[in-house]
Amino acid sequence: MSFLPPATSDLLQRWLTSIAALDDASDATTEAYRADLVRFFTFMNGHLEEPAAPGPIQCIGITDMRAWMAYERDRGLSARSLARALSAVKSFYRWWAEHEPFDPTAILSTRSPRFKRKLPRPLDEASARKMLETVELQSTTGWAAARDVAVVTLLYGCGLRISEALGLKGRDYPLPDMLRVTGKGNKERQVPVIEIAKRALDRYVRMCPYELTPTGPLFMGVRGGQLSASIVQQSVRKSRMQLGLPETATPHALRHSFATHLLNRGGDLRSIQELLGHASLSTTEAYTSVDAARLMEIYSKSHPRA
Repeated sequence: MSFLPPATSDLLQRWLTSIAALDDASDATTEAYRADLVRFFTFMNGHLEEPAAPGPIQCIGITDMRAWMAYERDRGLSARSLARALSAVKSFYRWWAEHEPFDPTAILSTRSPRFKRKLPRPLDEASARKMLETVELQSTTGWAAARDVAVVTLLYGCGLRISEALGLKGRDYPLPDMLRVTGKGNKERQVPVIEIAKRALDRYVRMCPYELTPTGPLFMGVRGGQLSASIVQQSVRKSRMQLGLPETATPHALRHSFATHLLNRGGDLRSIQELLGHASLSTTEAYTSVDAARLMEIYSKSHPRA
């Protein structure tokens, strides 16, 4: 950020420190916000034809904001990415206005570009079960096959992210009825552990040739270190090819499947939100759209046409 005036650079760093401390934002999130704001200030530096010092960037108007958004779209930024960048800019200005007396209305009133949300792409229940069975066939080493089954069973049976499953430690075994998981932004939640997941993990631990330590990884690689997510992804990729499933059948799709199948069986959105660790209910509501889309597909295939 050497091109930024020192006062602006200091403001940005103070804001990033604030959201890391108060909002418990992850390192990845704060770095993404930093990049968004640096690009914004870089544009304004040229657009305003003066350094992006606190004085000039406090006076940004709606036409300046529109010029920035047009520039970002012209350089190929998607509507979704631009919406995220605008959200970061607004968050920064909202924080700044709380600490210094100026009017950020032009920035905060800027409309976000519309974009079509990508719907989750879950597997149907039969395909999810077949995936669990087929993953075991992808490794010629018995204990590694049992390990991979245990991982994907946690993804589908408990709705874990792959990073959450691979982040489990030796001290987490044996799994309790309610597992405490640390998710995005270091936010903790509790998820129930179904019996099939416990059995899959028991089998893996019995067969694992390495000693588990309390602070070491629960899931081990073939050389004794922590299991890499790429190994699980490769196993799932081979399985989906054998089963003739689409490319959207990924480890993360098993988490989507967990949520969708719970919803189909009468689970309520608020509970599913808590199980998934979604910060916003609107994120979880995407699964209702999946269900509606599935019903419309069935309807369109079965309804008699005139």
